[in-house]
Amino acid sequence: MIEGVKIVPLRQIVDERGKIMHMMKATDPHFTTFGEIYFSCAWPGTVKAWHIHQSMTVNNAVISGRAKLVMYDAREGSPTKGVLQEVFMGEDNYVLVQIPPGIANGYKAYGDKLVVLANCASEPHDPDEMKRLSPFDENIGYDWSLQHG
Repeated sequence: MIEGVKIVPLRQIVDERGKIMHMMKATDPHFTTFGEIYFSCAWPGTVKAWHIHQSMTVNNAVISGRAKLVMYDAREGSPTKGVLQEVFMGEDNYVLVQIPPGIANGYKAYGDKLVVLANCASEPHDPDEMKRLSPFDENIGYDWSLQHG
């Protein structure tokens, strides 16, 4: 596991009308600050990666569909520098993944429907605050193809 990454099980309240899906509230122990919330959507097979935030803490939850969230610790001086971590999240595993600044992260949508990933970010989006890398960046060397065991 990458130092500073938190995986928080989320509560769903289900009844015959549908459900309520909790994500984050100001009283949660892992809450830092609120900047904005947005939704990233991707069709099955799509890869959205890599993003490295310099100061923003990212709080991701998949509210519809299934995604493989991948993180790579790119922080200089981190005890887990170079560690890669995968989290399968969505309808089968409803969790919040909190990603601190300096962690390269991205996701691949899988399954049979559009993925809707919510990000409750600690600060408003600023394109100058984020570094983007190719999903196939040689320094990370992650293989996004389907793994057959």
